[in-house]
Amino acid sequence: MGEDTDTRKINHSFLRDHSYVTEADVISTVEFNHTGELLATGDRGGRVVIFQREPESKNAPHGQGEYDVYSTFQSHEPEFDYLKSLEIEEKINKIKWLPQQNAAHSLLSTNDKTIKLWKITERDKRPEGYNLKDEEGKLKDLSTVTSLQVPVLKPMDLMVEVSPRRIFANGHTYHINSISVNSDCETYMSADDLRINLWHLAITDRSFNIVDIKPANMEDLTEVITASEFHPHHCNLFVYSSSKGSLRLCDMRAAALCDKHSKLFEEPEDPSNRSFFSEIISSVSDVKFSHSGRYMLTRDYLTVKVWDLNMEARPIETYQVHDYLRSKLCSLYESDCIFDKFECAWNGSDSVIMTGAYNNFFRMFDRNTKRDVTLEASRESSKPRAVLKPRRVCVGGKRRRDDISVDSLDFTKKILHTAWHPAENIIAIAATNNLYIFQDKVNSDMH
Repeated sequence: MGEDTDTRKINHSFLRDHSYVTEADVISTVEFNHTGELLATGDRGGRVVIFQREPESKNAPHGQGEYDVYSTFQSHEPEFDYLKSLEIEEKINKIKWLPQQNAAHSLLSTNDKTIKLWKITERDKRPEGYNLKDEEGKLKDLSTVTSLQVPVLKPMDLMVEVSPRRIFANGHTYHINSISVNSDCETYMSADDLRINLWHLAITDRSFNIVDIKPANMEDLTEVITASEFHPHHCNLFVYSSSKGSLRLCDMRAAALCDKHSKLFEEPEDPSNRSFFSEIISSVSDVKFSHSGRYMLTRDYLTVKVWDLNMEARPIETYQVHDYLRSKLCSLYESDCIFDKFECAWNGSDSVIMTGAYNNFFRMFDRNTKRDVTLEASRESSKPRAVLKPRRVCVGGKRRRDDISVDSLDFTKKILHTAWHPAENIIAIAATNNLYIFQDKVNSDMH
């Protein structure tokens, strides 16, 4: 997004595609690392694909921003819990990068039950000239060794090695919906429907339960945890959202068990909008702290909201994502689409927010100019350096030539997972089994 939210200058730079969609290929999470040089995707087949940004060359000045496959590995396999007769699917729910400490990169990936820590390293040299081994690595006959030589490192083709460092298992009874790395770089938390656990990155056999909303009698259950995240700067603060549309900010300095929140962010319901679907559409599907740490961004079914940490009574900004669906809630309920969990993202300067919608549409809202735009991630716009045209959905009355009727939207094509480069105008959009990466070539720096 530029100064005037001119998204026509955004280009498409990468597409992962298969003509035949299998369930295992559907992308389930997208995450940039802290520099934006690496981008990881997880899919329903338990695979993690890491893309690396190509450096800009003198011959191809437009080459920077192109992301190519860097490494692919199988993170999780399907399992079976014999005690509960429950199948645990391999789908990757979330990926989180750890801040880089050395030449290696590290990330956490999780399915419904098990979190794994992976280390990604590069090798471009190999040792040669061993005294006791031959070229194939077999031990030599010691009687043939007549002199000693110093082994040397010889260049080789670059190899990317991914190795599992730690496995954090048995911490959750219910399905894990989010993980978040703390700013202390030593701990992280994982949340399921009823509990949030705090882990140390070096300790796998135990975690501390910091939130537990499970009632003594499960019949009294009225809400579940939907997402959680650590504050980007204060290691003692975290937030979690609920299916009732509320946000709870907790301070780990106050008590070991943070069942009593420090702040409750909740918007009173407008009685005139009350309907059978009110509670379902108010459920928060994602919460993200701004990079500054001052604001929180939440997504429910129809809106995205910006909350100020200093004001609990109501959000300071509310943006309608697809208000034209309000009249379609009954059919969306019958098709289960009303339970879709859309994510949201901030740009690097916290001035623009992004979230997905149906028909492979995604929405951007400029907080300064209050302008918004609807764009489409599609094969038609998938040619390199193609220009994205804003799209419009019309509800009734006169239609412009390129308008799309709300009745012709494809609800099987949904953009649930999005990510924004931490410093530049590069966005990653997951649309079923396709990964789209768009870049604003004209306004490549944040305003």
